[in-house]
Amino acid sequence: MIDKPEKWARVRMRLAAALFGLFCLLVLGRSFYLQVLQKDRLVKIAEKQHQRVVPLTPSRGAIYDRTGAPLAVSIEMDSCYAETRNLENLPDAAAKLAPLLGTTKDQLEAKLKASKNFVWLARRMPPEAAQKIRDLDLDGVGFVKESKRFYPNSEVAAHVLGFTGMDPGGLEGVEKKYDSTILGNTGFLVTERDALGRDVDQKKGTEGKSGTKGNNLYLTLDKNVQYIAEKELAKAVETNQARAGIAVVMEPDTGRILAMANYPTFNPNSYFKYQGGALRNRAISDSFEPGSTFKIFLVASALENRVIGPRDYFNCENGSYNVGGRTIHDTHRYASLNVPQILKYSSNIGAAKIGSRLGPERLYQALTGFGFGDRTDVDLPGETGGYLRQQSKWYGVDLATISFGQGVSATAIQIATAVSAVANGGNLMRPYLVEKVVDDTGQVVKEIAPQVKRRVISPETARTVARMLEGVVDEGGTGTNAAVEGYRVAGKTGTAQKVDAATHGYSASKRTASFVGFVPLEKPRLTILVVVDEPKTSPYGGVVAAPAFSAIAQQALCYLKVPPEKGIRKKVQQGPREEAPPPQPVMEEGGSVDGVETGTMPNFRGMSMRQVLRVMEKSGLNVKLQGSGRAVEQHPPPGSRISTQDQVWVRFVPSA
Repeated sequence: MIDKPEKWARVRMRLAAALFGLFCLLVLGRSFYLQVLQKDRLVKIAEKQHQRVVPLTPSRGAIYDRTGAPLAVSIEMDSCYAETRNLENLPDAAAKLAPLLGTTKDQLEAKLKASKNFVWLARRMPPEAAQKIRDLDLDGVGFVKESKRFYPNSEVAAHVLGFTGMDPGGLEGVEKKYDSTILGNTGFLVTERDALGRDVDQKKGTEGKSGTKGNNLYLTLDKNVQYIAEKELAKAVETNQARAGIAVVMEPDTGRILAMANYPTFNPNSYFKYQGGALRNRAISDSFEPGSTFKIFLVASALENRVIGPRDYFNCENGSYNVGGRTIHDTHRYASLNVPQILKYSSNIGAAKIGSRLGPERLYQALTGFGFGDRTDVDLPGETGGYLRQQSKWYGVDLATISFGQGVSATAIQIATAVSAVANGGNLMRPYLVEKVVDDTGQVVKEIAPQVKRRVISPETARTVARMLEGVVDEGGTGTNAAVEGYRVAGKTGTAQKVDAATHGYSASKRTASFVGFVPLEKPRLTILVVVDEPKTSPYGGVVAAPAFSAIAQQALCYLKVPPEKGIRKKVQQGPREEAPPPQPVMEEGGSVDGVETGTMPNFRGMSMRQVLRVMEKSGLNVKLQGSGRAVEQHPPPGSRISTQDQVWVRFVPSA
């Protein structure tokens, strides 16, 4: 018989064995959980504890024109870094590296000492500089491949393409609009560290992965047409000593933009050297009063609503017409003009009377139908919608002035798109720049097709207006300088005063001159708009912008192999008529001094400055004189009623 103490000893032994067995089971279970079930998660945690990950610049897809010519590409370049704990002699390394990095020894040494581990020495280095650093064979200094954006054509299409930052995210233009499409996946650089956080030798412990390339874009732009537009626009701006300029070339049937030029321009490879104004795409971001180009849409709307006919005549009041307390003037005095002649001679009075017959509601509806007052939705960032007041806020003379493009503003892309609707038979197209998206293997990811937004006029009305616009370019019209040898051209000149920021009224000397049209007349291939901002030689679109239109059209049609039309006469050489100026305020009649009425503006044209001063002295006028030589332009026009308190100016140019 077992005594009681021995029995309890055995119980305690069995209890201890059971507890030990349970403990072993718990240890085995925990080991299985950690080493099998949680293996992947714990391995990642362990890697993070002994690895440092440095993100690398992702590679961007290329941008091509419609023919496949590269406009923007990404090239691989060496970026140099240092792992400071692996530099055996930091001051000596700084002394050797500083001259190659374009800095001083002290600055580089301070930069290296400030970093605990990893520091970039230079990003995207030229190959020659990278090789010189490699030749030093310094421990702790390494290289990794990163992509850099490069624009092989420099300034060509700069405002359309935009540019990228160091990230390299798109900052402007197509680069920004399609950033998520073009940008690839980010790469990385991994450096190994030991248990104390010290870097393992970089030659053995550093590895990485380059960023993957994004999708490629094919634009509607044609590099050659773009170059032609930029060249002729620059010539027009410089010849006329203007502030800036815009040119847009479109396919009227599709809305494809073949060229979008701005002057001044910039080089996207070094965009940081330019001021903000030079980087702005004026074709979509700047709105201006369109002036007489608006008469195209006025006449088209009036014909569509059948309130006028092509043969209707309007009394043009011999050049002076009072509306709502304002006087509208035409440069030349006409007793009566029919509708085609109102366009040909650009009569403001005739346009005002057509607008009166059309009425504010129908005119407003027509202008919004043509897209004014709203963005065109072109695939570029930063587009503005211009300014068109609600019809309920039109008062007094507004109907008359809006009829010929004053008191309303539009962008170049809006005007070109609206004129394209007349050229293509009445359809308002959505303008666009990206034709298709292609991945790195050449597969088409997305293809963009032409899009009709709405029909604005009938084909019959479009054909009628197109033939009327041909008269603008014919002999005697305001746009004879836009004629293109071998082709029939339809177009319209525009001249508009600019608002003075200081006085908030119209400037006496600053104008916007423009010409917009399409060619050939019967089967238009191109719609072209040229805008010249603040020209100093002449304010008239027929003088300043029309020659650039002609040059762009002639070269582009030749390049596109559009055959000349048979039986078309050569380009008209006669100078254009001047357009009608904007309306001037009604002035009170005055008396006379030595036979010259103080209330009537004399005709100063052709006079010398001395002769003008004599007339001023006799009439008591306060006239501002601009330039030197012979008088070529004046404000108000001859015969206008003025008082001695009104602003009057005369512009002179040197005699030939």
